[in-house]
Amino acid sequence: MAGFLQLLKENRNYRHTWAGQIVSEVGDHFNNVAVFSLAVQHEDGGLIVSGVLLARAIPMMLAGPLAGVLLDRMDRKRIMIASDLIRAMVAMGFIFTIGAPDSKLLYVLSSLLMFASPFFTSGRSAILPSITTPGQLHTANSLTQTTGWTTLTLGAMLGGLSVTQFGYGWAFFLNAMSFLFSAWSIARLRVPAGASKARRKALTEADVMRPLHEYVEGLDYMRKAPLLLGIAVVAMGWASGGGAAQILFSLFGEKVFHRGAAGIGILWASAGVGLICGGALAHRLSRRLTFDGYKRTLTIAYIIHGGSYIAFSQMGNFALACFFMAVSRAAVGLTSVLNVSQLLRHVSDEFRGRVFATLETLSWSVMMLSMLAAGLASQSFGPRTIGAASGLLSSLTAVYWLSLDLSGRLPEPPEEGVDPEEVEVHEPTV
Repeated sequence: MAGFLQLLKENRNYRHTWAGQIVSEVGDHFNNVAVFSLAVQHEDGGLIVSGVLLARAIPMMLAGPLAGVLLDRMDRKRIMIASDLIRAMVAMGFIFTIGAPDSKLLYVLSSLLMFASPFFTSGRSAILPSITTPGQLHTANSLTQTTGWTTLTLGAMLGGLSVTQFGYGWAFFLNAMSFLFSAWSIARLRVPAGASKARRKALTEADVMRPLHEYVEGLDYMRKAPLLLGIAVVAMGWASGGGAAQILFSLFGEKVFHRGAAGIGILWASAGVGLICGGALAHRLSRRLTFDGYKRTLTIAYIIHGGSYIAFSQMGNFALACFFMAVSRAAVGLTSVLNVSQLLRHVSDEFRGRVFATLETLSWSVMMLSMLAAGLASQSFGPRTIGAASGLLSSLTAVYWLSLDLSGRLPEPPEEGVDPEEVEVHEPTV
């Protein structure tokens, strides 16, 4: 905790990024609770929830490659601001979904909102080494991810209460305002000219006309780096069960435990508490773990994650279900912080935008298939059966990772994501 406070005190740029993250992500979860609560009120609630999630996943998958290329080509700060402003306008449009006779507008707005998201989320990951010193990077990564999970907890709880007490309109309005605050926060970053651009060779006219070539170049870079390929494999492995899990939050809150929007919010909040705990544990472990220790820790964590999710899906008691959800997400939080720390340490700045965008695209692509399968399965099977299958699939991630490790295909790569000799961003006195 002391390291987090010191980072916020000393680094003005990170402080503004962090403040924008808090407000924006709390608003996101107001939107999530409201949208899914509206969706499950329809007769085919499970199928509509699946449709909304697919409407989010497909644009995310399509936008990822474009976002990665632009983030490695243009000013990342400006792209992030543009993403926030577009999302603010789209978020306001959700007000018109209240009382709509069908779910078409939910699908359209969800698609637009998520198409704009990778330009911000991947940009925030890519810009992090540019607004922190090498010594601050690990702490900044841990705080960024832990904050995301804290806002999940607060946003889900407050979103559930807000929808219950004040209706859907306020939830959507506050989400739109949160994006405007985030854009304002990013606009206040003070970095030297060019510091928020990737360091790379000058673009020729041929390069400008060949964005697909640049994206393929990024894929080739990942293919030749065993660790990056391994992280991509487990990201897809986790997503094979994780997509179905997204649908089950709404189904368990509404259909299994009959607690309405508040129940959905409490389940999301339980997941958030677990993620915070996992992130905090990862922050303590990361500086001490050897590379071999990191690989062993991931194997154990993926087993705990899947097993706990299976236990969650079978609980009859709501409090115990929340507990096992928290344990499952604690394991996810642990793996996420450790993996991103490795990426920030080992990925070259020239490819950072494309690497983070590609990983996000791969995860969402597999999640899309998982969501589709779960939505179709919800017409024939109960949420508990789907939940057990989801947990089993997620547990198999440990098998993928362990097989790569035991076969010697995960050697420790050289550090190139953070160059100790690079120019640091010094903060002005405030």
